[in-house]
Amino acid sequence: MATRRHPTARQARLGSELRKLRDAAGLKATAAATLLGVSSVQMSQIESGIAGVSEERIRRLAANYACSDSALIDALVVMATDRTRGWWEEYRGVLPAAYLDLSELDHHATFRHDVAVIHVPGLFQTEDYARALFSYMNPEFPESEVEHRVHHRMKRRVVIEGPTPIPYEAVIHEAALRIKVAGRPASCAQLTRVAELSEEEHISVRVIPFGLDDFAGAGSAMVYVGGAVPRLDTVVRDAPHGTAFVDSEAQLDHFRTLFRRVKGESLDPGQSRDLIHKLIKEL
Repeated sequence: MATRRHPTARQARLGSELRKLRDAAGLKATAAATLLGVSSVQMSQIESGIAGVSEERIRRLAANYACSDSALIDALVVMATDRTRGWWEEYRGVLPAAYLDLSELDHHATFRHDVAVIHVPGLFQTEDYARALFSYMNPEFPESEVEHRVHHRMKRRVVIEGPTPIPYEAVIHEAALRIKVAGRPASCAQLTRVAELSEEEHISVRVIPFGLDDFAGAGSAMVYVGGAVPRLDTVVRDAPHGTAFVDSEAQLDHFRTLFRRVKGESLDPGQSRDLIHKLIKEL
């Protein structure tokens, strides 16, 4: 059984889900290892994503764990057997692993919900806007490092602009639309892009206006990515030391509720589009 030195977030998630199934069944790792005919060390490697696992072994484990959720089991099998090497692989060794993990997460997403408070969502960003952000946040980076990040961000837009776009809902605070990250002309181009994309059938843009009373959700920024089944959804949040992937059931329920609440407090798509056009005219 071959092992990996650095499993991707998707590989680690597969192992984590298998461990959750085992815990729910009340079995120890040693018992699961016996079921597969492997050592306890090998079982630990499977559940940490360091080692791969076959379809046959996943289905054997699921049967012994008394898991009857066939949709979940099928989704785990796909995660284990999919050998996709996407466009993001060209950045391996060039950008931090989290950038590639985000791209892979997008690639397999069934939908995506964003809440943005300070900056325009990454999938909406223009090159000038993204470049200004990366340059400001990483002033020590040489130009080549900044450009790698900008080009990667532009390629990630394929999930909403490619041949098979996913449904995408973005809730954006007016603050993010008003802050001139890259100067007046670039800001105008950025707002114009958001307004144009808001016209697409698979994209919904809602704005939280400054004038909203009793809005305490300034800390609710998130990226919520739909999985093949709800249990495999993922929330992505910026953490002090990098990107955090949240996937516990309790946390997912919390963020689903939070997104519905923030969305419910925002303007509807038509009113939001009108506000964006008003901001463009003010520039």
